[in-house]
Amino acid sequence: MWAPQMPELLEHYQVLRYDTRGHGASDAPAGDYSIEQMARDVLALADALGLKTFNFCGLSMGGAIGQWLAIHAPERLRALVLANTSAQFSSEILEARRKAVLQDGMSSVVDAAMGRFFMPETLARGGPYTQSIRSVFLGSNPQGYAGCCAAIRDVNHKSGLAKIHAPTLVIVGDHDASTPWTGHGDLLASGIPGAKAVHLPTAHLSNLEQPGSFVAAVLEFLLATKP
Repeated sequence: MWAPQMPELLEHYQVLRYDTRGHGASDAPAGDYSIEQMARDVLALADALGLKTFNFCGLSMGGAIGQWLAIHAPERLRALVLANTSAQFSSEILEARRKAVLQDGMSSVVDAAMGRFFMPETLARGGPYTQSIRSVFLGSNPQGYAGCCAAIRDVNHKSGLAKIHAPTLVIVGDHDASTPWTGHGDLLASGIPGAKAVHLPTAHLSNLEQPGSFVAAVLEFLLATKP
């Protein structure tokens, strides 16, 4: 997911990419997950690697994880990038998605997911990112995906946003139907003290539709927060 950003980021930072539980090579235990559980996975991973503090960049579910970390483990975060995410998601949609994949598998929701991830013109062009995302999605464990749907379904960080004191950048896709500016990005930008916001002409996976603009915004922000 983050391959397009790696060359530029590695010029300035060590970068840790990991598969969240339920995704990729990580375990996909049965049952519902929680954002707290997934955030504590991050802390356990950082502890195991001896990382006392770190910058955190998360997109969508990753952004919900980042908010939990900033609220509940503020001493660990240097800076926070919240991309295409929200303090509260549509619980009805996520519950329906959770049930669908458990009953009918990943193929039952892949077309709808791709329509959220990318703009129609991006899908029409094809290309390596759209094809690889589709393949990875179809290869995901339905049990793990459903567990993550439950975690996102139950997120509600609205009352905690004012407690976030890490320097924060909010990145929003202007064509993002899942977490648009109105009701999602705007609440993060206004609710987190001192947060900055950047708009990109993308759907939900902004770092893949506008990889150069995305990493430029992230680096400009992170380098300005260095002590």
